[in-house]
Amino acid sequence: MRSYRELFRTPEYTPFFFSFAAQNAALTISGLALATLVYRATDSPLLSAVSMFGPQLAQMIGATFFLSGADRLPPRATLTGINSAFAVCTALLALPVLPIGAVFAVVFLQGLIASLGGGVSGGLLNEILPKEGFVLGRSVFNMASGLMQVTGFATGGALLTLLSPRTCLLLSAALYATTALTVRLGLTARPPRSTGRPSVSATWRTNALLWSSRPRRLTYLGMWLPNGLVVGCESLYVSYDSGSAGALFASAALGMFAGDLTLGRFVPSALRARLDVPLRLLLAAPYLFFALRPGLPWAAVAVCVGSVGFGASLVLQERLMALTPDELAGHALGLRSAGMLTLQGVSAALAGTLAQLTSPGTAMTLMATASTTVTLTLAVLARQERHLHQGRVIRTFP
Repeated sequence: MRSYRELFRTPEYTPFFFSFAAQNAALTISGLALATLVYRATDSPLLSAVSMFGPQLAQMIGATFFLSGADRLPPRATLTGINSAFAVCTALLALPVLPIGAVFAVVFLQGLIASLGGGVSGGLLNEILPKEGFVLGRSVFNMASGLMQVTGFATGGALLTLLSPRTCLLLSAALYATTALTVRLGLTARPPRSTGRPSVSATWRTNALLWSSRPRRLTYLGMWLPNGLVVGCESLYVSYDSGSAGALFASAALGMFAGDLTLGRFVPSALRARLDVPLRLLLAAPYLFFALRPGLPWAAVAVCVGSVGFGASLVLQERLMALTPDELAGHALGLRSAGMLTLQGVSAALAGTLAQLTSPGTAMTLMATASTTVTLTLAVLARQERHLHQGRVIRTFP
């Protein structure tokens, strides 16, 4: 499957795509509105960063206890329930009487709910599309995420000049409700991919099984760490330049869109498999210069170019699916999503702390340096693993 026409002719893909796009639009508008609301109330880069990326901090807790449901619950009903819960939580965040402590409690609850959503969505996509269409289909989802971030952050920035952050949160809640309705009416009821009831023990067993393979471990770490550290840089856009944060987020999303479009549609599979390390290095490189505090035009160009490197996620997801049995696809992708978002939340907190102690620009440079170091370390470990595997093959087949 190499064309978008074939992709959108696949039954159920189109409504699933539009529900995903609407959900991402709601996420971006609500995230920017909440970060702005918290920053205006507290004048704290740390609290602003954590409010925007805080739901990610709860992802690994959810993955530890609930992720077996990704393959053991009916996908349509689960996704409808998740988006309905997001609508309710976002409406709660808009209440003017909600204290900061309660805001972060709701944000944490959203993260627990979201920890199941990535696995359910990823597994359903893997089920809807044929094997040869997964990368193209996933790239379109990533492109939609990028476009919705461009649209959402640009729209959110514009709305925040006209409306209050709380009104923007209510608009996001309405978008989440629309997403739930689209899922309910546009997808057919499918049975769970795996038998058995979701449980903590089943989650732990499957997590342990997925983590037991060294190639899968390195793939997971490659998706989690460099990406998360760079998102820590992104979490400081509001404190770096609060008036231009929407433009910086939109520029980053535009770069991500360009990377996913190129990787998913135009780069052959054999070449794509070799690009994950260069793309991860590109992801961090532009932030090394933020200690110089570039102004808006140069900062926007830098984050746009760097965000092309998010395309490495496609390469690594394709590798993960090749290393994982089909019946565990949802759980494997859910663990990928939960770990990635958790590291993004942790990195946002770390970046916010560094910004409190130094400055947002310096903190971005330090986070980018850490991301580059991690990428180079994982590349060395992956090369050692390949050489070890080749040695085993030679000994087994003289």
